[in-house]
Amino acid sequence: MKDKVTEQFSRLYGHPPAVIVRAPGRVEFIGNHTDYNGGTVLGAAIDLGVWVAAGGTVVPELRFATASQGGTVTVPSGAPHRRSGAERWANYPLGVWTSFKEFGLRQPAGFEYLAVSNLPAGAGLSSSAALELASALAYLALTGENPPRETVVQLSRHAENHFVGVPCGILDQGVVGFGKKDHLVFIDCRGPRFDTVPLPAGAHFWVFNTHTKHALVDGLYAARHRECLDAARALGVEWLADVTPARLEQGKARLSEPGYRRVRHVTEEIDRVARVRAALARGDLAGVGGLLTASHRSSQARFENSTAELDLLVDTLTGLPHVYGARLTGGGFGGAVLALTDAGFTPRQAASVAGIYERTFGSKVGVLHCMTDDGAGVAA
Repeated sequence: MKDKVTEQFSRLYGHPPAVIVRAPGRVEFIGNHTDYNGGTVLGAAIDLGVWVAAGGTVVPELRFATASQGGTVTVPSGAPHRRSGAERWANYPLGVWTSFKEFGLRQPAGFEYLAVSNLPAGAGLSSSAALELASALAYLALTGENPPRETVVQLSRHAENHFVGVPCGILDQGVVGFGKKDHLVFIDCRGPRFDTVPLPAGAHFWVFNTHTKHALVDGLYAARHRECLDAARALGVEWLADVTPARLEQGKARLSEPGYRRVRHVTEEIDRVARVRAALARGDLAGVGGLLTASHRSSQARFENSTAELDLLVDTLTGLPHVYGARLTGGGFGGAVLALTDAGFTPRQAASVAGIYERTFGSKVGVLHCMTDDGAGVAA
């Protein structure tokens, strides 16, 4: 892939790039909407991702291009502003560049930039965080600075929160930044604190992408975020992670009925994360799978961020042999389902699931068999 990216950059700009960075996508393993509530999450970096090639220029302008769209987005470095329409994708790398100054890092004054991806957008696999981390590391390579990885992760999240406008937590950027092959990334989001957890041998990830709407900026993700903040205020806590089951019941009268269900999902989901860690330590993949499915049922009934498409996939998958469990992965409201399987789950079975989906909804579902991989870094 590195050679392909070099060739495309050279064809576009007339010379090879100074640096190429690769950042993986991620699957949210468990911990749905717990990150911005001060909770804990588990995720995995996967072997699909984004490559960013860049080279410095003496001209004080930022030139962004992506292999999936024609043309370049040119932004004067002295007057950056959010893009709209077909240029909207550039807000992610532009937001990262803007955030450098706020984190006390030197911005490259001018550069040429190309992003190439084999990660499907809008599938709940965090193509946005991959783009952010790859951009940040590319800019750092151009300036020669080397801040701690925690800083790079938090800078990337800051860009998405404050420039792009998505009120995400640290899950996506944390997993992309700290991913490790054959491991899950555990994040205590309040710190944030990052750790890795070995994944037992024999675990396989299958992702079923519905290609349905996953527009987080102006969608229901922001509404759920507001509901959680409102519920925390009503219960007198800074984070919903501070709410125990007993405290929730005591404060139930201060919450709307939907607010109560949102809080119950978050508190029980944090408990499920802890139980998954314990099951992983025992090598109990069947126990892990049951908790993944329970997570989906809670998203479906209490957080209400599932869809009919996602529910059908979970219902179908959990009835098949060799499937430990399944759940929506990512923000929800469309996107993808993650299935945890053993090696006996075959492409033929995956195709049968896709066939049921197509007969029900009249559209195709994308199927990806993913492996874990390392986090973002300069391409070797």
